Amino acid sequence: MPVDPMAVARLMGATQAAAAPLPSLASRFSLVGVVASRTHQGAALIAVDGKPPKPFRVGAAVDEGLVLKSVEPRRAILAASQDSAPVLTLELPPRK
Repeated sequence: MPVDPMAVARLMGATQAAAAPLPSLASRFSLVGVVASRTHQGAALIAVDGKPPKPFRVGAAVDEGLVLKSVEPRRAILAASQDSAPVLTLELPPRK
């Protein structure tokens, strides 16, 4: 009969370390600026994972599996592809 190493470790007092929680998708992105036309074309200035913001044109890959689908005043829409449903909407912070 094979021995389960995890079961033996638990019997000897080992505890399983909790996996670090993954950050939510929305928390990885920060919208810094938008240049939008009435046809939802343009570009967005987006910071990814706390790095300095970079400009992305509509249709460009923002991160693995996400493209900038469209832009609106004060908003950027991310999706898996230009033809797919929105996955995430980023909004600029409220004006003061």
